[in-house]
Amino acid sequence: MSADQDVQESTDLHPLVQQRRENREALKEAGHDPYGSSQRDLLTMGQALAAYDEAADEDQKANGKEEGFVDKRPVVRVAGRVMLARDNGKLIWLNLRDESGDLQIAVSKRDCDEAGFAAAKLLDNADIVIAEGPLVKTRTGEVTVWASSVRPASKCLVPPPEKWAGLQDVEIRYRKRYMDLWSTPESMRVFQMRSKIVSAVRRLMDSRGYLEVETPMLQTQAGGAAARPFTTHMNALDIGLSMRIAPELYLKRLLVGGMRKVYEINRNFRNEGVDKQHNPEFTVIEAYEAFGDYHSVMELSEAIMREAAAVVSGDPNDLKRPFGDLVIDYAKPFERVTYAELFEKALGFAPTDVARAREEAAKRHIKTKAEDGTELDDVWVVNELFEEVAEPSIDPQTPTWVMDYPASLSPLTRPKADDPTIAERADLFIAGMEIGPHYTELNDPDIQLQRFQEQLAGIDDEESTFRDLDEDFVEALRVGMPPAGGMGLGIDRLVMLMTNSLTIRDVILFPLLKPTE
Repeated sequence: MSADQDVQESTDLHPLVQQRRENREALKEAGHDPYGSSQRDLLTMGQALAAYDEAADEDQKANGKEEGFVDKRPVVRVAGRVMLARDNGKLIWLNLRDESGDLQIAVSKRDCDEAGFAAAKLLDNADIVIAEGPLVKTRTGEVTVWASSVRPASKCLVPPPEKWAGLQDVEIRYRKRYMDLWSTPESMRVFQMRSKIVSAVRRLMDSRGYLEVETPMLQTQAGGAAARPFTTHMNALDIGLSMRIAPELYLKRLLVGGMRKVYEINRNFRNEGVDKQHNPEFTVIEAYEAFGDYHSVMELSEAIMREAAAVVSGDPNDLKRPFGDLVIDYAKPFERVTYAELFEKALGFAPTDVARAREEAAKRHIKTKAEDGTELDDVWVVNELFEEVAEPSIDPQTPTWVMDYPASLSPLTRPKADDPTIAERADLFIAGMEIGPHYTELNDPDIQLQRFQEQLAGIDDEESTFRDLDEDFVEALRVGMPPAGGMGLGIDRLVMLMTNSLTIRDVILFPLLKPTE
């Protein structure tokens, strides 16, 4: 079917769509390729605005008609989407947008070439167009490209969102990010800032001597965290595989191999819930430092948070960032409180008072028994209380480290020398969110094997990640892993905090959504 037949036979199309297709055909008849061609020497809108020369523009206005006068106004070539078109007959005003911002284009019948003026007459909102011409300032003071040439670069056949309003339907914004980015400048800004934050984190890590590495996404055993993995099957080897839930055990193998400081910024996958703070695939930075401990990696993460805040504010001395109704100051030293202190402050008794904890849990309808009637582990009941009551008591506006968790909650963490029931673990909380765990890593292979076996013995969930013992990791520890500090920091939540984005979907370009019917 030819393009002409397509237009003629598409009688069921919406009139606005039909008009766009007709304009596309008219462009072809006028000798234009509605989908353009490659271009060189394109400036962004921001670069073009910065290139404006007021002195040259004023000189042109004053002396441009004099014989032999040389026009010294900068001539620029830009490309962007048409956000607004006003046709005044012999003068067409276009507002173009690209990732750097907006710029006005004036297309005059007198000054633009004939083909360009004809093309401008056939443009629709959201078309991508290339315009070239000198930079001027209009009587209203707006820097403008006074076009000498206009060429189509890509015809938009879909009516765009209402001009200037952007996409108001959040669901459509997430499903059609390709429309959201150019129609909603704030979305573009968030994702540009995300890229800058990740780059800044990499620079910081590199400057501290960390080596960036990549570890397997597909694993025969998904370890390094307590979570439910996504599973698949590899036909070539006829084996089951899991998408990784954490890179921890592989990064530790690199410490065994002799790498002193390693980090990875990459995706993890967890087959669990979806909400404002969780997406099944998410980005983390995980880092390990031989001969460090949880204090050294806590300092590292504070440095990362401050670096990110400085990147967003543009000023290393301005480290305050808004988040909803909060204003969080990352310049101040982060608060530190132990697990036991926070528990007792919130509940009025120590976490070691198990009888009281079970009584309180029952009052709050927290499970204390399994379905078969057996008592759940004391530490499980205490931690459920901690998460429900103590964690929400943390001041959301004050970045806070919760330190020294019960050792049984942290099977990969080194116990304190003076109290083996306590693990050298610290979790960072900001604005009611857990940003990431930090550990002094367990490197005793016999204790690690015992911890794994205890976990396996207590598993009653067939889909749990701890179905098998990672014997190779234990063997790696037997070879000898140096004492180390390790950390994980959620990049998505970091970007949420820094860009004042209240849901994780606003900082993930393509969040997982249920398919439409």
